[in-house]
Amino acid sequence: MSSLNYREQLETLVMRALSDGASDIHLAAGRYPTFRTSGNLVPLMNLPVLTADDTMALLTELVTPELKERFIAERQVDFSYDFYGKGRFRGNAFFQKNAVGIALRAIPVKIKSIADLNLPPILEIFTRKKQGFFLVVGPVGQGKSTTLASMVDLINHERSEHIITIEDPMEYLFLSNKSIVDQREVGIDTKTFKTGLEAAFREDVNVIMIGEMRDFETISTAVTAAETGHLVLSTLHTNNASQTIDRIIDSFPAEQQSQIRVQLAGSLIGIFSQRLVPRISGGLIPAYELLINNTAVSHIIREGRTNEVDIVIETGTKDGMIDMNRSLSDLVQKGEITLENAIAYSFNPKGLKRLLQS
Repeated sequence: MSSLNYREQLETLVMRALSDGASDIHLAAGRYPTFRTSGNLVPLMNLPVLTADDTMALLTELVTPELKERFIAERQVDFSYDFYGKGRFRGNAFFQKNAVGIALRAIPVKIKSIADLNLPPILEIFTRKKQGFFLVVGPVGQGKSTTLASMVDLINHERSEHIITIEDPMEYLFLSNKSIVDQREVGIDTKTFKTGLEAAFREDVNVIMIGEMRDFETISTAVTAAETGHLVLSTLHTNNASQTIDRIIDSFPAEQQSQIRVQLAGSLIGIFSQRLVPRISGGLIPAYELLINNTAVSHIIREGRTNEVDIVIETGTKDGMIDMNRSLSDLVQKGEITLENAIAYSFNPKGLKRLLQS
């Protein structure tokens, strides 16, 4: 590949990824360029194996000189890549075996609606709240950013608000509609999540979307924002609602944990956990869990009884809560996913089997 024009090579790869519906592109020395399509890794064996020179040259086409300098200094870097307005990618470059590796996640240009994403309509209720703390959680690659984007865009089209997003890197691009949407990228538009979040208080903001909460200072400021009349939406890399509450509390020093419990109990409005499960007909479909903060949940958080959260979700259907096993069971019964995949994605496989047998 070294004899080819690297920009041309990159653009050919990106165009093919977009036409194939690939969710990710993986580039690494010693391997074929590889796509992830419908959850499966597919090496492009009709192309040459990449060399270390190839991956460094491709990175040079993907990032600014400043980001490349940061990459050399820090040995990894997050970035975004816009392909002539036809496609966007969230990227991470890293060293492996002393050569450059690159992972690119495709971000659709068009922001899909909650219905288009096969997400529950109840999520729309949270977008209409004037204040509170709402979290979308799950492992990497499960569609958290896409769900948040659909919620933010609904607010943008329904209400006249000032929305600020703080992201690293910036993913979906919003066009201001009824709302004003300002997007800030960490490292370019603001130094850190925390500083961007603190500045938002002085920017007449109504809705704040934080791409990811990485430390207790950011979490603390986000909770304070939710307490003081703002709607705050964010993500965490946690498995479910109960683990999310524990992760938030445990991120604080011991002497501050009782206080954050009280604050979280009062400001949290919901936690949505999702998984993208392979669909029998092809592609992926979400299964999900939804915790809604009510009086019982608030008491549980305040008193540190998070082990009871799962039971509250299971028995809270009448309040709009959604149990992951119930979501998976419904998908199996509708013929959308296999029983094997449902069990693989369940938090409680034994409970799922009992539910399907009942």
